[in-house]
Amino acid sequence: MRRGCIATAGRERKVLRVAAAATHRAAMPGPATRDQLLARFDALGIAHRTYRHAPVFTVAEAAALRGELPGGHCKSLFMKDKKGALWLVVALEERRVDLKWLAGVLEAGRLSFGSPELLYEVLGVTPGSVTPFALINDAAQRVGVILDQGMLAHDPLNYHPLENTRTTAISSADLLRFVADCGHRPRIVDLEALALPHRA
Repeated sequence: MRRGCIATAGRERKVLRVAAAATHRAAMPGPATRDQLLARFDALGIAHRTYRHAPVFTVAEAAALRGELPGGHCKSLFMKDKKGALWLVVALEERRVDLKWLAGVLEAGRLSFGSPELLYEVLGVTPGSVTPFALINDAAQRVGVILDQGMLAHDPLNYHPLENTRTTAISSADLLRFVADCGHRPRIVDLEALALPHRA
């Protein structure tokens, strides 16, 4: 009888732990929304302008839809190396990114694209909406940030504001300020120079 009571109490404690964990998960905030991102910009005094367009999933689609939108147009690559380290590479859209050479510069393992599931878990966005602005969701600072040196010479810079139905323009100085405010220390890499050995 006593063993039965102990076993029942153990099961009840387990049920309570599971329920408490579920309540905690339900209470956890989800990824930031576009409005929350723009409010963060306002709080930081970052000037921004957002344009609406049809959903885009590739560089070619973005180029076809943006019209005469000024500034540098960029792409963001969510990468994982064989050691498990995560990287967000942000570059001009036309920039060729040689992953083998970049891995050497970073002293990282072989680089490959992170899965959509991992992307959402870490940065809170889906494929087609990858952006440096998603660092707002990386509170644990799991991602190493790589910025294209040549990209930072453009003003403004254009990125998706967490969703691929809009493009938001900010200055390169404000991009760096935002990344720092998210707790990240980016590495600025001359991605154009990395491709030079392949042009010979």
